[in-house]
Amino acid sequence: MTTTALRRPARLLPVLLAALAVLAGLAVGPAAPAAEARSDVGAKAVAAAATRAGMPYAYGGTGPTRFDCSGLTQWSYKQAGESIPRTAAQQRAATTKIPTRSLRPGDLVFFHNSSGHVYHVGIYAGNWQIWDSPRPGRTISKRTIWAKSGVTWGRV
Repeated sequence: MTTTALRRPARLLPVLLAALAVLAGLAVGPAAPAAEARSDVGAKAVAAAATRAGMPYAYGGTGPTRFDCSGLTQWSYKQAGESIPRTAAQQRAATTKIPTRSLRPGDLVFFHNSSGHVYHVGIYAGNWQIWDSPRPGRTISKRTIWAKSGVTWGRV
């Protein structure tokens, strides 16, 4: 038997595995572009939030120059071409909950009390930091996530 004949089965393995995946109903090719597109939207939302740095908090503010926390996340995602609900609680309900290990820039970071009431939201910027509009008297900034509990992550 020649070495070429021995290599053919190894070349066919990826093709056979792909065919089996299609027969089993698993996504093979299109899933990567969709995931990549969502990642691009998240990156654009982070970039949009960064353009609002230094702008003041305003209760109920939805921009373009004054924001509350969920107003900033909603406005930032709108700039990225994605529509999300208005309040932090509505945004949490509309996102897919993800584990901490899957966190990536553009994901939403929800802060809640022990009964599950969401009281704050920010946009994950990477390196354990978020862009947010924190409270009256403060401005939009990128800051370190301060809580170790009472935090959940959501992907738009």
